[in-house]
Amino acid sequence: MLKLTAKTLSFVLGCLLSLQVLAAKVDTLDIPSASMNRTLRTAVVLPERYSSATQPFPVLYLLHGGSGNFRDWLTKTPDKMLLHRMADQYNVIIVTPDGDPTSYYFDSPQVKASQFETFISRELIDKIDNAYRTVREKKGRIIAGLSMGGHGAMFIASRHPDLYSVVGSMSGVMNINTATWKVPADFAKSRSENFAKLLGPAAPGNAPYPGYTLVTLADKLKANGLPLIFDIGVDDFLIEGNRDLHRQLVENKTPHDYTERPGAHTWDYWQNSLPYQMLFFSKILKANGVTIP
Repeated sequence: MLKLTAKTLSFVLGCLLSLQVLAAKVDTLDIPSASMNRTLRTAVVLPERYSSATQPFPVLYLLHGGSGNFRDWLTKTPDKMLLHRMADQYNVIIVTPDGDPTSYYFDSPQVKASQFETFISRELIDKIDNAYRTVREKKGRIIAGLSMGGHGAMFIASRHPDLYSVVGSMSGVMNINTATWKVPADFAKSRSENFAKLLGPAAPGNAPYPGYTLVTLADKLKANGLPLIFDIGVDDFLIEGNRDLHRQLVENKTPHDYTERPGAHTWDYWQNSLPYQMLFFSKILKANGVTIP
């Protein structure tokens, strides 16, 4: 049996402490929003290489889902070091902003305190670019998210293709018509009422808010030409909206990466999904010449 001397134990502990120091670290920022007249919190995961490299770093803006907050991606994955590992593996800064529990990342025409398209696409980027050493062009920016955040990432990128080089969605809400969701009636009703509060009365039809829901934006996504990746679990209650958007993108010949894999609307699924999307994103960053060796 291996016996550790005091000297050996001290060396091992020193190595472990060194590894801990060299690992990605997390900052928490308070970001004022002039558009909403309030302050929101954001977590920023800095890769270990950030402290020693002199180059600007690419940034992944990673959005949380409904009923969540800016800490979700750091606290709800089974592996609490997932974002740290992704930041270190790909040398990217990962930013996880707060999007309120049910904003869906629109600029609401009815609720002044819910202007999240402006917050994410302008106020947040300005703050991050001024606070950190970032690639301040679209070639170094990624936007992605899960569920409500998957909708938010695709929606914001569709309206601001000049800001992002690639967009990803995991289990995204591709149709905000809750009648297409496989959920209990009371949950569908509460979310439907939320959309009416944010956007006004729903128009009739399968996609009641044209321009605000991804299944009405397939041609816009094609025209923008951004690389797209989205995936969903086969047991997810949002799968029909994802399949609908995929069919439309196939029909209008928009290049995209779409995957259905085992799983449901769970953190186990998203923990598995993010590394696949990071691999996709890294290829785009490499092609753009902004990767950090």
